[in-house]
Amino acid sequence: MISFIVPAYNEELELSSTLAAIRASASGAAQPHEIIVVDDASTDATAKAATAAGARVISINRRQIAAARNAGAFAARGAYLFFIDSDTRINQTHIVEGIAALKAGYAGGSARVVMDGFMPLWGRIFVRVFCTLYFGLNLGAGAFLFTTRRNFDAVGGFDEQYFVGEEVYFSLALRKLGRFKVLREPIVTSGRKLRMYSMRRVFVRLFSIVVGGPKAARSRDKLDVWYDGKRENRTAET
Repeated sequence: MISFIVPAYNEELELSSTLAAIRASASGAAQPHEIIVVDDASTDATAKAATAAGARVISINRRQIAAARNAGAFAARGAYLFFIDSDTRINQTHIVEGIAALKAGYAGGSARVVMDGFMPLWGRIFVRVFCTLYFGLNLGAGAFLFTTRRNFDAVGGFDEQYFVGEEVYFSLALRKLGRFKVLREPIVTSGRKLRMYSMRRVFVRLFSIVVGGPKAARSRDKLDVWYDGKRENRTAET
């Protein structure tokens, strides 16, 4: 069985479409599955939306993406774990090729990324350059990661020291166990951060993490782009 783990904070507008895409993809791939939504201190109708979509809801109060993913994994019953962000859409190919990679001996994997909706020119250039460099290093995108229960346990899950960048450390840990597969079929994730924040704001925050190194990622301070909870006042495109 596949366990789909979806961490969520105030995602009532995005979550239903994300869960519908997961359900349709798993059904199309003829895979038994469960969907676990980890509601991390939401103040909106996230939990209600998850329950209405048939997901199992786990509530925590950490406001940390690594902790939310770990909580979902610890509650999961499946032999395969797929971590999908609450603003991300997958399709049947991601499941079929992800399971095939794991059965072929890969320790884990991810997929390339495209953003939904309108993005400013600087955002489009940034995403293209970043994806070329990042996936060229064979690292996994936090919006979509997959592995086996055995491998998750072997690496100790996501490192909860980090409030951002935990997917990098998780990818590197899995690569110590074996090959890591980045699927060519892209997932579709929300481009809202590049619409809501200015170029200056985004680059200043990224620069502070690069300069500060791991220490900067161990505190929620100055990580408002990731943790201020700002949302677009619209339903994301599917």
